[in-house]
This record gives sequence, structure tokens and C-alpha cells, in this order.
Amino acid sequence: MGITEFSTLKDLFIYSTNNYQTNTAFSYVGGISYTYTEFKQKTEEFEAILTKGGIGKGDKVIILSQNMPNWPAAYFSITAFGRVVVPILPDFSETEVKNVIEHSEAKAVIVSEKLRYKLPAGIIDNVNAVINIETLETEYNQTLITPTEQGDASPEDLAAIIYTSGTTGNSKGVMLTHRNLCAHLHAAAILRPGFSNDIWLSVLPLSHTLESSLSMLLPMVSGSSVYYIEKAPTPTVLLQALKIVRPTTMLSVPLIMEKIYKSSILPKFEKSPVIKFIYGTTPGRKILNRVAGKKLMETFGGRIRFFGIGGAKLDPEVERFLYEAKFPYGIGYGLTESCPLLAGAIPQNVKWQSTGPAIYGIQLRINNPNPETGEGEIVAKGPNIMIGYYKNPEATKEVFTEDGWFRTKDLGIIDKTGRLYIKGRLSNMILGPSGENIYPEEIESVINAHAMVSESIVTQKKGKLVALVHFNPEKLKMLNDVKEEAFNTYYETKDQLTKKFEETKEETKEAMAAFNEKLEQLKRELTQYVNERVNKFSKISYIIDCPQQFEKTATQKIKRFLYNRQK
Repeated sequence: MGITEFSTLKDLFIYSTNNYQTNTAFSYVGGISYTYTEFKQKTEEFEAILTKGGIGKGDKVIILSQNMPNWPAAYFSITAFGRVVVPILPDFSETEVKNVIEHSEAKAVIVSEKLRYKLPAGIIDNVNAVINIETLETEYNQTLITPTEQGDASPEDLAAIIYTSGTTGNSKGVMLTHRNLCAHLHAAAILRPGFSNDIWLSVLPLSHTLESSLSMLLPMVSGSSVYYIEKAPTPTVLLQALKIVRPTTMLSVPLIMEKIYKSSILPKFEKSPVIKFIYGTTPGRKILNRVAGKKLMETFGGRIRFFGIGGAKLDPEVERFLYEAKFPYGIGYGLTESCPLLAGAIPQNVKWQSTGPAIYGIQLRINNPNPETGEGEIVAKGPNIMIGYYKNPEATKEVFTEDGWFRTKDLGIIDKTGRLYIKGRLSNMILGPSGENIYPEEIESVINAHAMVSESIVTQKKGKLVALVHFNPEKLKMLNDVKEEAFNTYYETKDQLTKKFEETKEETKEAMAAFNEKLEQLKRELTQYVNERVNKFSKISYIIDCPQQFEKTATQKIKRFLYNRQK
């Protein structure tokens, strides 16, 4: 059976709502649920509100909301009727939200109750309508409403402007056409065909291209069901949802699986000297990983057949566990600018530390490869590559090569079989004293493999490699003779700390001094651990401990620019 191709998102909308009328489409876990027919009706309700507000073809409409069944309905009321959707990530600051609304020249805002506070004061003075995504209650600005042209979109028309998550510090509006999104959808369906009995659990923000393209558009091709979690997906809430939904399909970022491995799986292998010894041997590790894999499958509800991981590089040790555990993970690589997939591998085709080969319709090449290593910048060409950045011709020109290939600004190699391996981000690469290419991500994967570490960033300060490390609080607590008060003090702000130090008794100061001494010893041990495992150019000079977790984007990438520029 061939995979259906679509020219526009309207084609997809008509196809799925006609062919899968009684199938469950979008639902809350244990809450409101829409069949494909009900999803169509809800979409038409949103569409009527936008038409009444004088919002027509080519007009921009903001969606600022957490995931919910009404989110896809709002999305299709915009895109399937010739308008342009501008999804905003829920973690954008109020300033960023204001900037996106102004820069995109949005004519309407669809917003959830929970995120309404992020809208600028007096927003209704500048837009035609503000619509509550849950209740559909609408404030119209009658002075701005004028009759406007309605109409269907063509493949080359703009469908979405996605403002990037800002890992580099500046959000840019990525312009994606119907053709871009539909070409990507076709390639994704070839890579991983779906079935009408597939059940997706959606945990990443729909305002991110990874989730909207692969956990919203893709399930619609096969009439699958998608479930959203109403509460914040804490570990307890997520475990409960997995038990209820028992998904067949999920998408995730590496951090989620890395946390599961480090907090739930690895400690069981380290709890007794005998098991730790067995796990230290290759045959023993493989057997224990396989046993843990079966339990992990049960945790995920017992019927998961595709667990897609993308958004950042997966920790080598965690990937080895997933592979040996026979957990059905797949790997994807891409960017917002490519809708997002450029390369990917399904569970039957994964290879350790590779993102897989280029997806259908995409060409990949390495620009200016290093003659010795073959490493260079990954550039791409294909129908899913954006048409440019909105109102930013300079940035658009800079991101394409002279012969029209999209510059990913990621460094990698392609092996003889066409598999892509990511080495690191071009902007993160550090030039060593003798011109060596040093990839912080590779050093970080060694640091993060240490049992005491939660996360890290490697950066350069005064010509030296330095690691910023956030230690695992639970493990720090277990350091010998650490007093509770000293431990708690470590996580307080400098202001709190100064005040407390002035007021505390001598014994508390002693406890804190003892804790700091143990922390310094741990940092020395970690430095030695890392430097024994990396090449001579990648050795770190010292470690700076960071009590607080690092700030992250919606796909849980650390906002490096915040830390690289700190002195």
C-alpha cells in the first residue's frame, strides 16, 4: 500500500477527517476526547471565530498554549484555511511573547488561561481578536475588523512561522510552507509508517516543530490517536499516564531517557558490590541490561514499539543500554528550519551514536571536510527546507551556501554507508592551542557518565577548558558525614548565604566548611576521571560547581549562550 502524499495541510485535514471519522483523534489522558469527526467540528468552530474577526488568507495567528486536544483544532483552523500559524513556546518570557506578536504582525491570538498572563497589557488594542483556546470565548476589536479575502492555500503559500527556541540567544522566525511541511510528512511516513491502532503519548510542546510535525501531523496520516497530559509531566504524573494510555509510540528528548537511566536503572546495578562487578563485565552488562529492558517496557505500558529520540545527542552510555536492552528506540536529527527531520533511523536500523541516514528526499553533504578526519559542516538540500527567516534577509542569506544548500551549523561525518554522525555544534567548537577541533559535547558525555553528575557544560575561559557541573543533589547528600544544614545551605542564593553566615553559630560554619572540603575533593576526583578518558587536547583544567540546574529550551537543550558569555 502506497503512502498518501499531500500538497497542503488542508488536504491532510480533509483526508483524515473523511477517512477516520469514528477513530479517536486527540484526547486528554482520562479527560476530554475527540473523534476525527469531533475534531473537524471543533476546528470549524475556531475557523468561524477567525472569519468573524476579519482574519483572512495570509494573516498571522498566534497560538500560546500548553498541549491539549483543542491545540490541533486551533492549528488547522489557521493553516487549513489559508492563514499562517505562529506557535509560541510556553516557556518564552513575557518580553519574548511581546516581541513575537509585534514582529509577526499577528492579527489574532489564541491563548490558554494558564498562559494568558504572558500577553502584553492592552493586547486587544493591537489585534482583531483574542480567543480563549479552552472555552472559545473571544474578545473582538471592532475598530480593526474589515472584510477580508478568504481562500485555500497553495503548496507554495506560507503555513507557519516558528520562532526558534533561542539556544543562540536570538529567536528567528522560520518560514515553513505547505509544501515544506507536506514533503516532510511524506518522508516521515516512509521512515516510520503508522497504523490506525497506534496510540501516541505526547509530552513535548506542540509549539515545537518536532512535536507538531511528528506527534500531530504524522498520526493524522494513519488515523492514529494522540493523548496529552493535563498536568505538568512530573515523573509521577508521567508514570500514571503511561499506565493508563499504554502508548505504542512516543517522542522524547535525550534528557528524559538519560534521567530514567541514571535515577532508576543504574543505581540498581550499583547497589551491591557483586552486581556492580557483574555489570562491569561485557557479558554481565548485556544480560543485566536485557533484564532491565523488559522492566522498562512494562513501565512504558508494555506495548511501545517506537520511542523516537531527537533534539540533542544521546549520551553514549545511555544509548548502549537502550540497544542492549532491546528497547525499541529510534533516532532523529534535524532543525526547525527543516520541519525538522534531516536524518533518522527506526529501531530495526539504529547504529550506536549515529543519527541514521538522510530521510527520503533529502541530500546531505559535508562542507569543507577535514582531510584527516572527514569532519565538516553538515549542509542539506530538499523540499522540507524552509524558505527563509521572516523579515530577515541577511540571516537567510547567511544560512544558505552559494549553491543553495542549507547550513545546519552542526559538525559531523558521513560514513561509507551514508550514516550521519554528529560531532558537535559549529558555534560550540573550541579551537585548541595548536588548532585542534575540540567538541565540548564529547567531553560532556564523559563528565555526565560519572555517577555524581546530573549535567555539565564545557567552555573555554582564559584559554583553558573549564567544566561547569551540576552535581546530583541526591548523591551529594550521601557524601560521608554531610550535615543536612550544610547541604541545604549549598543550594541557597548568595544573598541568603551571606545573611545566614553572619547569623550562624560556629558549628554550622564548621559543617559548611567540611561540606565544601568534600565538594572540592569530589571536583578533583572528577577532573582526574575525565582527563583519563579524553584525548590530550580535551583535558579540563578545573571544575566550577553549579548548585542550580542549567536553564534549558523547550527541547531541554541547555541555553549555552547564557553560560559561555559569563566570566
